[in-house]
Amino acid sequence: MNEQEYINYTRIAEAIEYILQNHTEQPTLEEIAKKVYLSPFHFQKMFTDWAGVSPKKFLQFISVQHAKQILNNSKTTLFETAYKTGLSGTGRLHDLFVKIEGMTPGEYKNKGENLTINYSFAESLFGRILVASTYKGICYMGFSDDKQIAFSELEKRFPKASFIQQTDEIQQNALKIYTQDWSEINKIKLHLKGTDFQLKVWEALLKIPTGNLATYGNIANLIQKPKASRAVGTAIGNNPIAFLIPCHRVIQSTGIFGGYMWGTTRKTAIIGWEASKINTSNITV
Repeated sequence: MNEQEYINYTRIAEAIEYILQNHTEQPTLEEIAKKVYLSPFHFQKMFTDWAGVSPKKFLQFISVQHAKQILNNSKTTLFETAYKTGLSGTGRLHDLFVKIEGMTPGEYKNKGENLTINYSFAESLFGRILVASTYKGICYMGFSDDKQIAFSELEKRFPKASFIQQTDEIQQNALKIYTQDWSEINKIKLHLKGTDFQLKVWEALLKIPTGNLATYGNIANLIQKPKASRAVGTAIGNNPIAFLIPCHRVIQSTGIFGGYMWGTTRKTAIIGWEASKINTSNITV
């Protein structure tokens, strides 16, 4: 991901934010393009290159109606689909390649003391990202346009750890998720600091297939805690691995997307982008 692609994403994010704020007025392509200081032709081309579909089609993917249709699809349950093995083209992400390893009780308690963490910054499809790793796997991945803010968030999670700014093979392997060429991805390991409950919730999130959505109630049922939707929401809000653990795929039962640690506009962009990558020919919007 180069600097120009990052600049393109920031413009796309600005356009999405404008659309969300003005959707009741049905802004035209010309109006949206003007808002991001591009000609309609160049905006249409940039957006289509990024999302794979036109701005108009993308808006259909991120509508509440579309989200509710996905949630109410009765042909196959969300998690029946999730348990299918293997990859079937670019419509499937890396979910089945990810394995969570929780930190030991001692590592959890001492807040990273005696733990060395490598970290680096990269540009992704959805903006700048900080990725951090221990000798066992990825321990943090977060979006932030401000490098210092991103690093401060990492430090808060591991206040007693030693940090080295360097890229390693574990990080490079994880970042391949943004290339859409997942054939070369070895099983990605995550080394996470969390309670047993949080780890169960995060593991459940990995079972939501690309382009699908779940509710907090769905996740609570999956971990066999049907009355724990509120606690599930808190655990999802503490997810330390952006995009790779897809907390962005969890929305309210009404179809409203809801909040996101790394910004609601970014969540909207990711949901729309993923929806544009799967076969939606049987979905009417």
